Amino acid sequence: MPFEVEFRNVAGEAAAIGSAGPYTLVADRPADGGGRGLGFNGGQLLYLAIGGCVSNDLFREAAARSINLDVVRAVVRGDFSGDPAVSEPISYDVELSGDAAPEQLRALVEHVDAIAEIPNSVRRGTEITIERVKVARSSG
Repeated sequence: MPFEVEFRNVAGEAAAIGSAGPYTLVADRPADGGGRGLGFNGGQLLYLAIGGCVSNDLFREAAARSINLDVVRAVVRGDFSGDPAVSEPISYDVELSGDAAPEQLRALVEHVDAIAEIPNSVRRGTEITIERVKVARSSG
C-alpha cells in the first residue's frame, strides 16, 4: 500500500515537523550546521529507518513463526563523507531474546536481514526523483 510523508518547516526555522498520518517527529540541522539541534538530522533518520524496519520485521516474522520476543534491539551505525556527502557502508547489530531456541532466533534474524524493505531499498539503490517543484517569493 503506497504511503506519503511530509516535512514542513516551523515558522521560518530550519527545524521541520515530519508527519506520516497521525505520527510526527522533529527534524533539524545541528546547531553548528545552521539549525538549532531540535530534532533528528537526515542521516540519523536514514539509520533510524533501517533500525525501525528491522525491528518491526523481527516482530512480524517472529509472530508468523509463533515466537514471542521479549527483547529486540537494533543498533545501526555509519557515517557520511564526500561532496556531496553520501553514506559510507552501514552496519547494524541485533540483540533479541524470545521463547525459541537460539538457532531459531538466529534464523529469524537472517531471514529478516534478507527481506527487510528499507535495508534492501538502500542496498539495491532505490531510484529517487523530484516530481514537482513549486517556488514563490516570500512577502517578508
